[in-house]
Parts: sequence; C-alpha cells; structure tokens
Amino acid sequence: MSRPPRRPGSSFPSSPGSSSPGRPPRERDERPGSRPADRRPPREIDTRPQAEHSGAPERRGRDHRGERPYAESPRAQARRASNAAAGEAEAARLGRDASMAAPSGSLWLYGMHAVAAALANPKRRVRRLLATTDAEETLAERLPRPWRVQAERVEKNRFQTFLTEDAVHQGVALLADPLPSADLEDAIAASAGPVLLLDQVTDPRNVGAILRSAAAFGVAAVVMQDRNAPPETAALARTASGALETVPVVREVNLSRTIQTLQKHGYWVMGLAGEAKRTLAQACPRDRRVALVLGAEDTGLRRLQRETCDELVRLPILPAMESLNVSAAATAALYELAREGQADES
Repeated sequence: MSRPPRRPGSSFPSSPGSSSPGRPPRERDERPGSRPADRRPPREIDTRPQAEHSGAPERRGRDHRGERPYAESPRAQARRASNAAAGEAEAARLGRDASMAAPSGSLWLYGMHAVAAALANPKRRVRRLLATTDAEETLAERLPRPWRVQAERVEKNRFQTFLTEDAVHQGVALLADPLPSADLEDAIAASAGPVLLLDQVTDPRNVGAILRSAAAFGVAAVVMQDRNAPPETAALARTASGALETVPVVREVNLSRTIQTLQKHGYWVMGLAGEAKRTLAQACPRDRRVALVLGAEDTGLRRLQRETCDELVRLPILPAMESLNVSAAATAALYELAREGQADES
C-alpha cells in the first residue's frame, strides 16, 4: 500500500510528545543556570573535618567504590564507645597490669620452692624478683644471700595484677627465661638412674608431678617430644616444686629413635601398658639399666613406641580400676624400680 501524499507545509512528528504536526519542535532552554527536568543535581560532599559538625572523634575512610570519604554514623560511634568501655571495665575488674606481663621468651615463676630452686640454678637466667617482706625473709632462710638479682618489695595484692587468679604464689615471683633442653648423652653419663620417656603427655601439671617423683627417685633424665608436649610454664614449675631445676629435661623430635639410642647404650626399655602379661617387678632386669615409657591417659602408648620397646609391662592394680593417672603410674613404677635396686644392693 502506498503512502498518502503529504500536504504542503505539513510535517510528521519525530517522536511521541513532540510538538503538534505542522509546528517546528521547541528549542531547549540553554540559558545559564537552567537544567533539564530529567537530570538530578550533583551530590554535594561535606568536606569539613568531622570535628566541626560532630562531637565524636574523626573517623574517615572511603565508600564501597573507594571514591568518597565518609563519616562514621552515630550508631557506629556509640557501638565502638560501648565496646571500649566494656573492655576497660573488664580490665579494671581483673586488675591486670600490662606493664608486668612477661616479655616474649620469658615467664613468671612463682611459689617458694620453684623460685628458690631457680635462683640456685646457674643454668637459669633470671631477670626480676618480686617478694613481700615476709616472703623475702622466708626465701633468705631457704637460700642465703647474695642472690643473682635484687628483690623488689611489693604488696601481696600486686601479684594478682600479672599472675593467674588461681596462682599460689606465696608472696614471691621470679621473671626468668625457660631452661634450654638438656643433652641425653650428658644426662645418662652423669647419673646411673633410670630414664623416663613421656609419649604425648600434654598436661603441664602431670608433667610437673612426674618431675617431682623423678627427683625423689633419682631419675637420670625425663625425655619429652618437641611437639605434643607442654612447654615450660609457671604451672608446670610450681607443680614440680623445684624439680624442674634439678632433673634434666630432654626434648627430642622422634621418640622411637630416642628409644633405639638408649638400647644402643645398653638400656632395657619397658613400656607401661595395662594389657601386658608381666608386671614391672617380674620384668625388671637386674644386670642392666632401664628406661620406662609412659603414654597419655586417654590413648596410652602409640603403636610405634610399643613396637620399639623391648617389652611391655604393667603395674599390679586391681581389676576394679582400669588405669592410674599418668603421674601416679610414674610414681608407682619408679618406687618399684628403686625397691628392686635396693634389694640387689642388699
């Protein structure tokens, strides 16, 4: 179908909403300051410092596109202030003193036995000694002066600001560095006593109690792994009651390899296991040195240690009790070894 002829002087509208047919389209107003109705004015940014229009401290950043600075909202300011006040209140409640925190690579030892033994140990590097008046006098009776560090007089409540709430400090604390690992060869050359090996015994209080029993029964060395064993802590030293300074503590990477080293030196290595056929008294040799391997309470000895030991032995306990705490088992086993040794001497 052909288009109808256009009448002279008429025109077709170019788009909906344009001027009526036959009239020229309206020209846009290009006068200064005018703007099209469909355009929004540019957003004005308040570039004044926040302190000029807000009582809160200035906290500025970028928006999600990284283009414009923003001011922290009043709600965020209130939340941040509330969190800060809560942290200050908790610190005040605990009465912690950040200036008394042990520097990296050192620790606070506390308790009369632990501090006196550490001061008497030339291998222990000491930094500060804090004591009450009464505790300093008691320490001087136990360990006569001069000491390697001057005591600082403090009140008893001062210890609560940097020690744990359950710390039994007895009015004395010593800032010191951890002891270096002892050498196994030197330890077994210096003492004829048995050797204790701890297979993933991780509780520091258990280790401290074992060290105390080891000192009482003349153990040559206590061997632990570098990993899966507790580091030297104040709780460990407090439970050891000074034995940490007298019993060589050897840290080895591979416990089964250490067992093989002891076997090459003539040791008969026995692992404590509840299902063993023979008791420790029955299996203990009388013509050679011995070593005992103790496992964790929940898992016992691991497979590789079981296979490397010369023999598995047990303690003669009643069937009503499945097992003993590892520190109690160590004490009973060491007593049995000491009793057998005294019987041989007589």
